[in-house]
Amino acid sequence: MLSRWFLSLALSLLVFASPAYAGKIGISAASSLNEAINEICVQYGAKHQGVTLVRNFASSGALAKQIANGAPVDLFISANPKWMDYLVEQGRISQGRVQSLATNTLVVVGRSGGRLDNLAALTNFSLIAIGSPQSVPVGEYAEKALIAAGVYGQLQGESRLVIAKDARQALMYAERGEVDAAFVYRTDALLARKAVILYEVPFELYPPVTYSAGLTSDGVKNNDAAAFFVYLKSAEAAMVLEKYGFVAVRYHDSP
Repeated sequence: MLSRWFLSLALSLLVFASPAYAGKIGISAASSLNEAINEICVQYGAKHQGVTLVRNFASSGALAKQIANGAPVDLFISANPKWMDYLVEQGRISQGRVQSLATNTLVVVGRSGGRLDNLAALTNFSLIAIGSPQSVPVGEYAEKALIAAGVYGQLQGESRLVIAKDARQALMYAERGEVDAAFVYRTDALLARKAVILYEVPFELYPPVTYSAGLTSDGVKNNDAAAFFVYLKSAEAAMVLEKYGFVAVRYHDSP
């Protein structure tokens, strides 16, 4: 009789304890957010030890296509509103569950210690790395800037553009000296060890670089994902983003 009571008690404790350990959040984020999101997840995990935050970093376009094809993701963080809008249209992101997180700026980096006066000066370089404009936001921003500067056609026609899978690969090419210059975000450039900023691209040459987070149709059903989504608007999360060079969106009514 007593052993049956202990068995019943153990089963009850297991039932009540299991939710604390079962929480899992699938996060797909733009590669340029790697360090910032990892640190935010560590901070959040320290306060919510029963929650596992599974992170996947790649170009926004590649991640969006994975989610559109049914990848089990709760939260998507994009470096370009285009890919967030794409998933809303696909029905994979809830229309009212998208929030702005931060902004960034576009720069040109290289191993040279000199500086560029303008983008036209890139025609003096042999190889320039940019992300694929079709799927990588930093590549799309770079393409628009080069078109606005009137040199994209020449660089492309003379095969001087080296296409990278994301901003981090473009930075790596510059770090290794495999290209003369690379278009990356300012936050990427701050992480460079050998490459330096050669030029800060004027804002009028490309659209604003805006990062946004959205809950997927799966994430809306996940209470842990919804709670983390709210946490991303907190002052604590904003401080981490700013630590890595982003300009965070500050929500005055957030915890």
